[in-house]
Amino acid sequence: MSMTIEKTVRELALENPAATRVFEKLGIDYCCGGNKSLEQACRAANLSVDEVIDTLEVADHSANAVQAIHDWQTEPLADLISHITNTHHKYTREELARLAPLFDKVCSVHGKNHPELQPIRASFQGLVQELTTHMMKEERVLFPYIVRMEETVIQSEPILPSPFGSVQNPVLMMEHEHDSAGNALRAMREGSSGYTPPPDACISYQTLYKALAELESDLHQHIHLENNILFRRAIAMEKAH
Repeated sequence: MSMTIEKTVRELALENPAATRVFEKLGIDYCCGGNKSLEQACRAANLSVDEVIDTLEVADHSANAVQAIHDWQTEPLADLISHITNTHHKYTREELARLAPLFDKVCSVHGKNHPELQPIRASFQGLVQELTTHMMKEERVLFPYIVRMEETVIQSEPILPSPFGSVQNPVLMMEHEHDSAGNALRAMREGSSGYTPPPDACISYQTLYKALAELESDLHQHIHLENNILFRRAIAMEKAH
């Protein structure tokens, strides 16, 4: 991986998918905030640029050795959509359903001594409502259109007109909703001190915070695949044809 501090976090994540795990661990936003240069992102996170570059290069070598990561920049968009739907959408739906009653349980037991739980739960409930509608719109409208568009391009046929005009229109809406989800995730992380359970936290409390941290990590991967790869490839495909 050609490593320069002027490259954006998004560019680095696209060059080396393993870099997303490094950014996740270091708290660098590579999905919604991916337009920042590596230098800017490190400065904002109070991290040493040189140390981050070293960590990224180690991750890059490991990924090359394993060769187990898909190159979603070249594989069919239909395959990428299938991966997003069957992996990330499935996981998100299951976790949102599982964590809602767990949140209620933790708040009922610990809410009095930990008032920070209520605003965190409010952010979570907003996230549930938004993501449920968001994923449905993607699966029923945008994703099927992209799959059909790719099929017509492969068959050298003209792209059929869509009910929403250019594919850029729904993409802009989805990206706006991703930004909103990112804001909710940040609010939850800040309100929970980085998902650090308090000393009196029971097993359910600890389980909740661990699961929320894992949900956040998966959503960052999920949004990265859509914003930085799927949507950009779909827009480029439409423009080229």
